[in-house]
Amino acid sequence: MSDPANDFSSEAITRGIRVRVEPQFDPHRSHPETSQWFFLYTVTIENQGKETVQLLTRHWIITDGGGEVEEVRGPGVVGEQPLLGPSQSFRYTSGCPLTTDVGKMEGSYQMATDEGELFDIAIAPFTLCAPGLVH
Repeated sequence: MSDPANDFSSEAITRGIRVRVEPQFDPHRSHPETSQWFFLYTVTIENQGKETVQLLTRHWIITDGGGEVEEVRGPGVVGEQPLLGPSQSFRYTSGCPLTTDVGKMEGSYQMATDEGELFDIAIAPFTLCAPGLVH
């Protein structure tokens, strides 16, 4: 049986770096009675290119169901700045609290090559949605 949350996943490839995101509602950390919904998202970053790259920073654009936008910037992901050689991947899970039962996230990671060239890779938009809202 497939997980309906995966219908809201996203994927983007920039310069040979593939970013796939799979969101999931977390009922244990959500409290709808106080307008608190919590979502987990698992990101897989796969280097399908020929050069070694390092993830330096993240930039998220989070939009809730009411259209309120929050931007989050910072170093690395989950406390790490992974170095990815060709054919290597890095996977992590993080979370996002919302005050609405639906929202979306998108953004980018800043990467660096061994030669010090900086470039951004896209994180395609994905939907955060409590169960039963969208069919």
